Amino acid sequence: MAAVPYRIYIVVDREFGEQLAVLEQGVPVWIVDTPTNKAVTQRLWKERPQESHLTGITIFDDSTSSSPEDLLLAELDQIDLHHGPYSADPPYTVLEVVGAPLSDRAKKEMAAYGFNEFRTNSTGFIARRPQPSR
Repeated sequence: MAAVPYRIYIVVDREFGEQLAVLEQGVPVWIVDTPTNKAVTQRLWKERPQESHLTGITIFDDSTSSSPEDLLLAELDQIDLHHGPYSADPPYTVLEVVGAPLSDRAKKEMAAYGFNEFRTNSTGFIARRPQPSR
């Protein structure tokens, strides 16, 4: 039986708010720090004390002058550091982006991390990569 791919949500929708509560528990979420998102995140941290940085919610800084795509691309290094081949075994291979459209720029920058398969959806896109070799 094939292993379930290690997936991460990255939410760059500044008004995602309560939708955060319905994302699958146990799947790491990186979400932009806005008043709307932070209030829900803090509540969920209290409700789900068993979750860690590898299974729970991580907030990252907002830059109001940055587009959602800019926010996404700026966080890739940190996400890869925390969930990639040097920190997780197996490392993540699926990134589900919420709040940014798929663009040629995003494809190009994500290709540097090995992502080579992209599929758009109603909230953003999903990027996949093969299991990185060590």
